[in-house]
Amino acid sequence: MKLYMTERSGNAYKARLLLSMLGIDYEPVAVDLAAGEHRQAPFLRLNPRGQVPVLEDEGRVYWDSTAVLTYIARRANAHDWLPLAPDGMAEVMQWLALAQNEIRYGLQAAYVILAYRRPGHLAECQALGRVALDVLEAQLASHDWLARERPPVADLACYPYAAIAPVAGIALDHWPAVRGWIARVEALPGWFPRAIH
Repeated sequence: MKLYMTERSGNAYKARLLLSMLGIDYEPVAVDLAAGEHRQAPFLRLNPRGQVPVLEDEGRVYWDSTAVLTYIARRANAHDWLPLAPDGMAEVMQWLALAQNEIRYGLQAAYVILAYRRPGHLAECQALGRVALDVLEAQLASHDWLARERPPVADLACYPYAAIAPVAGIALDHWPAVRGWIARVEALPGWFPRAIH
């Protein structure tokens, strides 16, 4: 199993965390974004979107963090991480949708603008990031995890950019349940810190 990634990618970090927490060995393959490797033909054959992560396993290729998380959990038969029952799976999927929408275009975009000095509408991204944090807070005020009694892939999908909200210019003072959840994720066996700069 190969994971095409960068150390600083939050989306690749999601996959790396799940692999670590499940104890699955893999070969990390560094993609040099600064040199534009992700825009060159060899990588675009793996992922026409030119993004990390990309997972290659048993002759098949999967791109996008949501697809990669789903594949890893299913391949490992990790039903606690991705339930098979319709209600449990739907609960997880709604949080994966939050990760791909309000978190991506809010917290992640604000982080990219500030950390990498990329162009963008910082105030709009931060406003959307606060919406994401409000949604997380509402759930986590009465639950330890987002979708189940144990941490499913939903938590790993939402965690990386929520955890670095302060780097996106959003202090977490107003979201105590989110802060507690971040601490719980970071206490899970197999957790390791992410490089963010």
